[in-house]
Amino acid sequence: MEFLSTFFGKVLMTFLTSMVPVLELRGAIIYGQGAGLDLWLTLIVSIVGNMIPVPFIILFIRKIFELMRRWSSRLDKLVTYFEKKADKHKRTVEKYKFWGLFILVAIPLPGTGAWTGALVAAMMGMRLKDALPAIFFGVVGAGIIVTLAAAGFFSFI
Repeated sequence: MEFLSTFFGKVLMTFLTSMVPVLELRGAIIYGQGAGLDLWLTLIVSIVGNMIPVPFIILFIRKIFELMRRWSSRLDKLVTYFEKKADKHKRTVEKYKFWGLFILVAIPLPGTGAWTGALVAAMMGMRLKDALPAIFFGVVGAGIIVTLAAAGFFSFI
């Protein structure tokens, strides 16, 4: 556990945390800043880590869901749950395309983020070249918002 207290360990934990669904970039930035990492280093490491799973989700999640459905009824229910969550955001993304996906990812609230954006893009059959830029800029936007919030920028509110 001593490794986690080193500079490299803190950077690695920030990076790995940003790849975890639900925690994603939001949790990684809070961890990195709490661990004493530089503000901008934390932001960059979190953005890179948060983007790593995105192309894989877009390209493979439908096939993974198909396999999960065949594996067991419990996994089938889990897939149905994720599909319903994606459907909630689908209309907005269909209507506003790039900007809908960007906003879905950029607003740092529960149920939004890169994983959700990638899932919605995959469920809609969006091409990687269309979805990836919107998700990337959304991640950057969310990262800036969370970084400023964690640094106390919004403390006057």
